[in-house]
Amino acid sequence: MRNALAAIALAGVLAIAAPPAQADLDAERLPGWRILETEHSYAALVERLETAIAANKMGLVSRASATLGAKRVLNKTIPGNTVIGVYRPDYAVRMLEASLAAGIEAPIRYYVTENEDGSATLSYKTPSAVFAPYADGGEALKTLAEELDAIFATIAADATAR
Repeated sequence: MRNALAAIALAGVLAIAAPPAQADLDAERLPGWRILETEHSYAALVERLETAIAANKMGLVSRASATLGAKRVLNKTIPGNTVIGVYRPDYAVRMLEASLAAGIEAPIRYYVTENEDGSATLSYKTPSAVFAPYADGGEALKTLAEELDAIFATIAADATAR
């Protein structure tokens, strides 16, 4: 019963949050973000991202969708909006060995948003930006973040390719 109530509460929170205006996704205003406009539809980009995650041997470990929450809980239709968390156990172990505090940041997330013209945008904070506040992690965390930067860039490129 408690899990069901928690799921309903989470869906409600996700549904109430209004999707951001596309202008809010501005890399100049959001340091450390990568924002990739595509010609793919929202559904196609979500599918392509899932495929790219698996192809690059990473795990899709979480998913949250304000779009689905709004539909299920409020019977309201809003533009496509999904957050997909990506990570892998070996990176988690290395991250925690470098900085226990950095564990709050895993999984690292991609954000897929639907545009007014029916296309979709893929956005994410680079792992280096995500882990930058954790100086206690030293070189080990910095090295890990740089490795993940390359993997996340490859996943994004694969997902957004024509």
